[in-house]
Amino acid sequence: MLQDRLSTGISGLDEVLYGGLVPACAYLVRGGPGSGKTTLGLHFLTAGAANGEKTLYITLGESAQQIGTNGGRLGFDMNGIAFLDLSPTSDFFTEIQTYDIFSPAEVEREPTTKKIIESVGSLKPKRVVLDAIAQFRYLSSDAFQFRKQVLSFIRFLLEQGATVIFISEGSDTAPDNDLQFMSDGVINLNHGLSDGRTLNVTKFRGSNFHTGLHSMRLTNKGMEISPRLQPEVYKREFIVQTIPSGVPELDELLHGGIERGTVTIFTGSTGVGKTTIGLQFMKEAAGRGERSVVYCFEEPEEILLHRCESINIPVNAMSDRGTLSVIPVEPLYFNPDEFANMVRQEVEQKKAQIVMIDSVAGYRLSLRGEDLISHLHALCKYLQNMGVTVILVNELETITGDFRATDVGISYMADNIIFLRYIEVQGQLRKAIGVIKKRMSDFEKTMREIEITRYGIKVGKPLTNLRGILSGTPEFIGKQENE
Repeated sequence: MLQDRLSTGISGLDEVLYGGLVPACAYLVRGGPGSGKTTLGLHFLTAGAANGEKTLYITLGESAQQIGTNGGRLGFDMNGIAFLDLSPTSDFFTEIQTYDIFSPAEVEREPTTKKIIESVGSLKPKRVVLDAIAQFRYLSSDAFQFRKQVLSFIRFLLEQGATVIFISEGSDTAPDNDLQFMSDGVINLNHGLSDGRTLNVTKFRGSNFHTGLHSMRLTNKGMEISPRLQPEVYKREFIVQTIPSGVPELDELLHGGIERGTVTIFTGSTGVGKTTIGLQFMKEAAGRGERSVVYCFEEPEEILLHRCESINIPVNAMSDRGTLSVIPVEPLYFNPDEFANMVRQEVEQKKAQIVMIDSVAGYRLSLRGEDLISHLHALCKYLQNMGVTVILVNELETITGDFRATDVGISYMADNIIFLRYIEVQGQLRKAIGVIKKRMSDFEKTMREIEITRYGIKVGKPLTNLRGILSGTPEFIGKQENE
């Protein structure tokens, strides 16, 4: 955008707002109790104070002392924020003040207005937070008077050069539709039982914004926003290259390897070697100085590292050199938007060139009932647009029997599908590997036996003398294997 923006102090929210708030405008932040409205206001003011701007927090509900204490606990530097405390003191209760002739609105409106005018006039703040605007209703005799008073108050602040956030606890019993019409922008903080905490913007004059629900989390450091991923807005130029595995027989099977910027699904039953083969591609990439990242949704990091070291994949050395990150992910803690932002940091800040998700089933747990395909499609499309090679580990529940590429309907988004299969040969349980899809090149149509040994991955010759491999119980054709 050509115009300057004011940062909200929350990087994710600035991204949703395409850079931040438009200066000299008034914004309504609305939500229920505990939704994070005050926290957002403190982020906005402390960001301004850090830039040397004068800031003012006008509170008509919670005391300034309590806001300052709570803000300090969250790590906010409260020294740069000026407070105008208009909240009721204990004297009002102990002195049992009553109004016998005039209404409370008539008695209290004038001194309240005077204090605000004096404070704004002397401080001349560039950022103002008013918490909460609903208190003005009680200083007005009717709805018309309230609307006129709020419009006049907002205009007064904007004429002083301030950017204003006013907070509302709009509800069914106390709607704030009139405030939404008066504001230049509306930011909604939601707290649902099914989808957790979310933020959405429904109005933003003078600018476009990122629509939809965005994940929000309140932490001991304030508010974090994870914007919903929009893959179409990201694009990085890259050269399509073939990425080999470093195992000659496996590369023969793939006619050289997998291509940069493609999505590859390794699919098969548990323990068949899907993760190991993915890490083999990362081992070869590390030799070229490329960085890879593995997101482990199921297997503990320690076990994965130990297992890889035992089969000649030096993951510890790769990690020490910065060419590999193994990141454990608890799917019941992170939601899809938060995970997507984790991936973006690895790609955009740490320049990861291969990303592996292990596994699709674990990722699915983080969705909490949301659509797997839409979220995974957006993530893979973003990574492809950035020139990142994607490896998805997909686990099938069946050991043998009828063959299926996946159980969850994601095969359409794959450029390459490599399957691993248990087979029974003369009473022995063995493993076979094959390719059923490769968009960028041809591939070997036969299957090969694969072994994972302490020396690494060993891939055999094509299994041309067996049939019925996909059923899991192959039969020999012609000469027997031991002949």
